[in-house]
Amino acid sequence: MLIVIDQLVKRFPMGQGEFTALRGINLTIGQGEFTGLIGPSGSGKTTLLNIVGSLDVPSGGEVTVLGNSIGRLSARKAAQLRKEKLGFIFQSYNLLAVHTVYENVEFPLLLLKIPAGERRKMVLDALDWVGLTDKVKSKPPQLSGGECQRVAIARAMVKRPSLVLADEPTANLDAANSHNVLQTMVSLNRELGTTFLFATHDDKVISYLRRKIFLLDGRVDKDEALELRTE
Repeated sequence: MLIVIDQLVKRFPMGQGEFTALRGINLTIGQGEFTGLIGPSGSGKTTLLNIVGSLDVPSGGEVTVLGNSIGRLSARKAAQLRKEKLGFIFQSYNLLAVHTVYENVEFPLLLLKIPAGERRKMVLDALDWVGLTDKVKSKPPQLSGGECQRVAIARAMVKRPSLVLADEPTANLDAANSHNVLQTMVSLNRELGTTFLFATHDDKVISYLRRKIFLLDGRVDKDEALELRTE
């Protein structure tokens, strides 16, 4: 299994006490899944996504991602896991406005010290996947919201990560752009076998998921497997 979660608990300090955001979560997620953590604000979905992405650590229980126990990783090892194996897509795009589309997508490869020739091919392949090869010299302020999110997808996918974590990736997009972005991710999931894990309450995202994990008050309320949407 790509992700194994066993009795996960997450607590945060609050005033003189603490708030328990996750309460004994048990889940397994396999290679190639297209899965969403679904729930209202405060249900724990983003907290869970952050722990899977090694951006936070458990207060109790065990989370294993690609064979790595998240709670036992040093800060350096956690950063290495994110750099080499994980891709992140956020609602705010997080693109560098003064750099071109090409440079934004290239950035993760620079961190991995991949040679220039190989790097160029990987960047152009990623931009081809998201249909933006004609925008390599453009900068984010010259792009639409949908195009910016597709650049963010290309940046997340350029190193061909085993796992992509997406937190409300369509929150800033209209319906047409949302569906274009989601269809792109479905295609990449199929063609490359990349596992996608979303945190969302957006019905547009939910309609594309192959598995829906409903969270309520920090617990798994329901876990449904469905057929993958084709259109």
